[in-house]
Amino acid sequence: MIDALENNDNTFHFTEENGTPESKEINRALNRVGHILYSVKAETAQQEKYYELILDFVSTGLVVLNDNGAVYQKNKEALRILGLNVFTHIRQLSQVDAQLMEKIENCRPGDKLQVIFHNERGTINLSIRVSEINVRKEHLRILALNDINTELDEKEIDSWIRLTRVLTHEIMNSVTPITSLCDTLLSISANKDEEINHGLQTISTTGKGLLAFVESYRQFTRIPTPEPSLFYVKAFIERMVELACHQHPCEHIRFHTEITPADLIVYADENLISQVVINLLKNAIQAIGNQPDGRIELKASCNDMEEIWIEIKNNGPEIPAEIAEHIFIPFFTTKEGGSGIGLSISRQIMRLSGGSLTLLREKETTFILKFK
Repeated sequence: MIDALENNDNTFHFTEENGTPESKEINRALNRVGHILYSVKAETAQQEKYYELILDFVSTGLVVLNDNGAVYQKNKEALRILGLNVFTHIRQLSQVDAQLMEKIENCRPGDKLQVIFHNERGTINLSIRVSEINVRKEHLRILALNDINTELDEKEIDSWIRLTRVLTHEIMNSVTPITSLCDTLLSISANKDEEINHGLQTISTTGKGLLAFVESYRQFTRIPTPEPSLFYVKAFIERMVELACHQHPCEHIRFHTEITPADLIVYADENLISQVVINLLKNAIQAIGNQPDGRIELKASCNDMEEIWIEIKNNGPEIPAEIAEHIFIPFFTTKEGGSGIGLSISRQIMRLSGGSLTLLREKETTFILKFK
């Protein structure tokens, strides 16, 4: 019995039919002890599964490490944030980011850290809180991981929306009376003074151009509430490619689509998402320009976290790092005559759809639409 307990074996059984009455009674008592131990072990295993299930539904990534760096426990959100399928030791973080591994390796209970790193999901702005616990005489560190990119993006977008509303309101209120007055003066002074007419015409044209310019930015603050429905990604992508080719010259560009599985479906507002995809395809076509070997790849799949990814990649010139940092900022553009509103609207649409739009730091320009 002692050997069985030491080997964590609770299936031992003593005969209750043979022997003296005293030995039978002892054996019955030992069998009861064995049954109790077995029940306790089974209940403990059930509780562990119960807590693991709860942990996997928590929106915060949780990692428990022992003093040797071995992973004692982790949840699905931690794996998702770190971009790992298997996580058994802290040394595996060197594959993700060397600085991240070093900071986690040296963190102590009570520490609050912030680490920025890049993986296939894009830029991750990670907040880490560290606590400790002792379990069965073993000292463990508990790491709470939160990807605060979404929170930061939402605050930034909300700030831009408020600023845009104020600017458009003030500009419209100031410029509209000026253009109206110029048109009135032009009608009064028609054919009287050519120089005055020319000046008034310039003011009126400039004012109307400014009003049209401001009106385009109102789109950023007037995106309708998404009305999601289920639709097939493959058919959707094929329509978007056909529409983009109809709108922009792209005979020299080769399109490659890869949808896995072929019957992949997504739950989103198809009309709004089409605006995002068409804008990204337009940008890709313009980036390739007259490049003879132009190529645009569109891939879609579902990852282990049941997130739908749509990847749009082109082999045009690489976006410089100093520009890539600003491409989602409203009004920022490197195109002559561009409004700088397309990507910011696209990201806002994805945010309102409960997803995200990110630019991967790869040699070829790659945008990822992620639907949760």
